[in-house]
Amino acid sequence: MKKILLLICLVFFANAKEFHIGDNIGSFSLLDQFDTKHTINKDVKTILVSFEKQTSKDINEFLNSKSPTFLKEHNAVFIANISGMPSIITKLFALPKMRDYKHKILLIYDEADTRFKSAEEKSTLYRLEDGVIKQIEFITKDDLEKVFK
Repeated sequence: MKKILLLICLVFFANAKEFHIGDNIGSFSLLDQFDTKHTINKDVKTILVSFEKQTSKDINEFLNSKSPTFLKEHNAVFIANISGMPSIITKLFALPKMRDYKHKILLIYDEADTRFKSAEEKSTLYRLEDGVIKQIEFITKDDLEKVFK
């Protein structure tokens, strides 16, 4: 079953284009650190995306200082792109560490998934209304508190 889901995801990601302001994100699913599928749809208002170890660490530290329901209460999701990480490192070290966090981390495993913009040493913040991207920003850890005010 997982192989079929992975194949469907690969086909979808191969055709996915980078999100821009004004785009409707539609509905898509990603697995979290526990291999549980989560669907991102028009109800999500904030998407935080990390592409680097340090920016992920910054977001995880911020979220770990909040309640376990913080992201849900703010209609937000945190996505970590771990596609560049060797699979053995992912399985042996990264996932076990991620499972210690009380918040959900949605994961991008596929390098072909290019929907999200990235900037070196910054996380990407998407603000949405009814599934439409209204704003895209590149932020640092110092901006995280302001994101949720």
